[in-house]
Amino acid sequence: MKNVLLLGAAGRDFHNFNVLFRHDPQYNVVAFTATQIPDIAGRRYPRELAGPQYPAGIPIVEEQDFEKLIRDHHVDVVLFSYSDISYQNLMHLASRSVAAGADFWLAAAERTMIASSAPVVSVCAVRTGCGKSPLSRRVAAELRALGCTPVVIRHPMPYGDLAKQAVQRFATFADLEKHECTIEEREEYEPHLEKGTVVYAGVDYEAILRQAEKEADVILWDGGNNDTPFYKSDLEIVVVDPHRPGHELAYYPGEVNLRRASVVVINKVDTAEAANVATVRANIKAANPKARVVEMNCRVTVAQPELLKGKRVLVVEDGPTLTHGEMPYGAGVVAARQCGVAEMIDPRPYAVGTIRATYEKYPHMGSILPAMGYGPAQRKELQETIARTPCDVVVIATPVDLAKTVKIDKPSVRVAYEVEDREQPGISAILAEFVGKLKRPVAV
Repeated sequence: MKNVLLLGAAGRDFHNFNVLFRHDPQYNVVAFTATQIPDIAGRRYPRELAGPQYPAGIPIVEEQDFEKLIRDHHVDVVLFSYSDISYQNLMHLASRSVAAGADFWLAAAERTMIASSAPVVSVCAVRTGCGKSPLSRRVAAELRALGCTPVVIRHPMPYGDLAKQAVQRFATFADLEKHECTIEEREEYEPHLEKGTVVYAGVDYEAILRQAEKEADVILWDGGNNDTPFYKSDLEIVVVDPHRPGHELAYYPGEVNLRRASVVVINKVDTAEAANVATVRANIKAANPKARVVEMNCRVTVAQPELLKGKRVLVVEDGPTLTHGEMPYGAGVVAARQCGVAEMIDPRPYAVGTIRATYEKYPHMGSILPAMGYGPAQRKELQETIARTPCDVVVIATPVDLAKTVKIDKPSVRVAYEVEDREQPGISAILAEFVGKLKRPVAV
């Protein structure tokens, strides 16, 4: 029996365990480690999900001291199991593992994919913040227009009671309250629910798939970060970002997605420099010359632009895009510049608690506020940070209305961003072709 340590971030690591180790007596998983997501360490992967080989469950501990775990538990294999990490940092982890005496493994994408009885379209990316969420919404709308019933299965964000979150179904906003969703979960689920699309998520992605198959013509895998799909996909769409040219070949497992893609969408072309778009296109051609390449715009709109002109504003952006996505700005900054604000107020001097700690951990973030809200305490700190920041208007550029979960004591303006075809044939034609093949009679 080999002792295994999974380096994770409360999502991919659980899935890797479920499909690779849960029922294999040749392996003994001694622990999961945690990073990227606050307040995950100190819990256990519950016995209800871990299976009979782990009657006490499996501990989840901080990643920073994993060499001690390797020594104390005689770990044979460290399996890397999270996403959006630079190759430099990935190899630092590998070197630490090897130096401590354990092999360092990367699981092949196919080995962790579950087969579906329904057709699967996946939307993934090469980095966090490329715009895969608005593209997923667009794909769902196109599938409905083509006569299909899509059901979205979202990449995991299980930050609460893991046993209770094994299989989650969201059909109404009331389900968000029922499952005590975080801001990060609401950002991904609410826009789909507004359009009448059912969303599944949770921890056990085979059980999730089997339930979703009962009500779907097409499964739409809505990926997280730059992770690979959990399901075998009939059409793999991957989004790249010309605001970060070169990142498509420098982060794991984003390059895996790029090399596997059926379709590569170059998003945000309307706000990117032409030279950067050309660099990204050349990298796509070198890595995956068979992929179909589509350019798309990410159109940014403001509900009340007149409220921003000449004002001092606080810009609140999507949290993960700024943090492990490493973007220095998002749609909120684009909107503020378009509307002619007088000044974007730097919230860092006014940040409190874990919000202040987030700035310390991710120093590339400047005068913008990440919408961090992984639990009630952090939401309260976000609310206090907004209240303490002296500004005329709060610019909310999160996918959901932040005011529904955080009290904002100042005037606020919402920013929306949606993808649109820049050229023809675009994503609409590609999906029509895909659905046409599904509905074509099979020759006998």
